[in-house]
Amino acid sequence: MSVNDIRMFGPGQGTRFIPEWGDDASPNWSESEWRSFGNPNGEYFGGGWEGEPGTLLCDPYPYDEVCIMISGRVALIDLDGNRREFSAGEAFFVPQSFRGTWETVEPSRSSSSRSPDRAHDGGNFDDCRSVWSRDQRNVREPGR
Repeated sequence: MSVNDIRMFGPGQGTRFIPEWGDDASPNWSESEWRSFGNPNGEYFGGGWEGEPGTLLCDPYPYDEVCIMISGRVALIDLDGNRREFSAGEAFFVPQSFRGTWETVEPSRSSSSRSPDRAHDGGNFDDCRSVWSRDQRNVREPGR
C-alpha cells in the first residue's frame, strides 16, 4: 500500500450511482450516490451523496451509516413520528436497525461511510428497494 491507495471522497468523486427506490420514495425524490471506496468483500463502502427535497421510507434502513453533512438539511423521522434534523457541518450515525423516513428538507450534499448487513446473501441488498453490488467494481446502474 502507498499514498496512491488513499482515496478522496465526497459528492462528484468516484463512480456515480442512482438507486432505484420504487414506491418507497416520494414522486419528487432525486439523489445521486458517488461510490469512492470500499473493500472487495463489501464489508464497507463510502463516498458522497447529493439529493433534492423529498422523502424515502426505509423500513429498515439498509446499512449502518456515518454521514457528514456538507450542505443543506435532512431529517430522519422514526415510525413513532420523532424527528431529528441535521445540517451542514454536522455528523451523525444511523444504525441499520433504524426504521422510518429519510427526508431531504432542502438540496443537500454529504459524505458517508456505510457497512451493509453481512447476513444478506447473493451479492445484492434489496432493503429500501435499492440495487447495488457488494463489490463496488460491479456496481450496476439502473437501466443497465
